Amino acid sequence: MILFPSIDLKDGYVMRYVRGAGEAVQIDTLDPTTEALAFEKQGFKWLHLVDLNGATTGEMKNIDAVESILKTASIPVQLGGGIRDMAGIEYWLQRGVQRVVVGTIAQKNPALVREACTRFPGRIVVSIDARGGQVTLSGWTQTTEMKALELGLRFEDAGAAAIIYTDIGRKGTFTGINVEAMADLAFALTTPVIASGGLASLNDIEELRNHQTSGIVGVVCGRALYDGRVDPAQALKTAGDQKEFV
Repeated sequence: MILFPSIDLKDGYVMRYVRGAGEAVQIDTLDPTTEALAFEKQGFKWLHLVDLNGATTGEMKNIDAVESILKTASIPVQLGGGIRDMAGIEYWLQRGVQRVVVGTIAQKNPALVREACTRFPGRIVVSIDARGGQVTLSGWTQTTEMKALELGLRFEDAGAAAIIYTDIGRKGTFTGINVEAMADLAFALTTPVIASGGLASLNDIEELRNHQTSGIVGVVCGRALYDGRVDPAQALKTAGDQKEFV
């Protein structure tokens, strides 16, 4: 199972979010490129980048930070936050991003996402952010009536590389991954699922690994890595095989 260390970007710095956009904790001392290189040195095989400014405004604001990481780190990057049209998707794929993550437009413009999946097979990831099982948009600032599974099923035959399912209520809280919800979604879909939100210990990684047969292929790791609650070497050992999912 693949571990995706998360670098959440706001105004050029690494940022931690707790329960959504309204409860942010700034880490001014952490440079995004330095963190990316540290994760690579620790043995992680992927990076998960999110432009938080872009997620809320629809316009990416951390372009320099992302491009610096792409030029410096050698491991593949998946990037999301504010990428809401084909031009944006093409721009980042041409710049060296391995996979583009789309969230808001998956709900608002599914035809565009399906077209992107066709044009760039294996390089589009659909992000489903949910609170209480209901999809949220625009950096978690809008809650819709759509259920997470409903949105996931919409792209079952689109050819998306994966779905990232984030439980917003647990993100950054250290309350543990909502393993049951992640496994239920993965079991109902044929698209691989990456879990996100609330990872607090090695036990979370182990539990998710036990559900790999349901379709869970990875987990996004955020504050637990920065705060030292999860040791990188132990986390990678617990997750096991870090080969790229298909």
